[in-house]
Amino acid sequence: MLIVMCGLQGTGKSTIAAQLGLQLPAPVLPVDPVELAMWAAGIDRDQPTGLAAFVVIGALAGNMLRLGQTVIVDAVNDAEVARQQWRDLAARHEVTLRFVEVVCSDEALHRRRLAGRADNDIAGAAEPTWESVEARREGFTGWTDERLVLDAVDDVPGNVARALAYVGQG
Repeated sequence: MLIVMCGLQGTGKSTIAAQLGLQLPAPVLPVDPVELAMWAAGIDRDQPTGLAAFVVIGALAGNMLRLGQTVIVDAVNDAEVARQQWRDLAARHEVTLRFVEVVCSDEALHRRRLAGRADNDIAGAAEPTWESVEARREGFTGWTDERLVLDAVDDVPGNVARALAYVGQG
């Protein structure tokens, strides 16, 4: 199975992905650290490192799916082209695809969570601003794929239990 975590930065999707990975168990492949590692390796930020990180994670996920493993991909996935990559990957490997979107219905909470982020280890990698997060929100409008939507105002264990039930493991 390919489980694709989606949602804006600061909603808690990585926290849920990590717990889901522990419960299944399944490897969690986060896109952001791959891009940060490219920058740390000296690849210029003007290069399409975001796209390259998606391609790298797609290749790794494909290898794991080929081995019969369930894989969890962790990324914003606000662009249709990103979500199509995961549809295509699941189809190529003839595995079930489950999208799990994490939202935060409480704007004040979302802003606090975003402001409190410090999850990268690469010097000079800026955390997203509220404005940049809001700009990405539009990428989710009109998205019609079947998906589970979890709200960050709910507790993590409850959201993980709902995700496990959705993927048929709870």
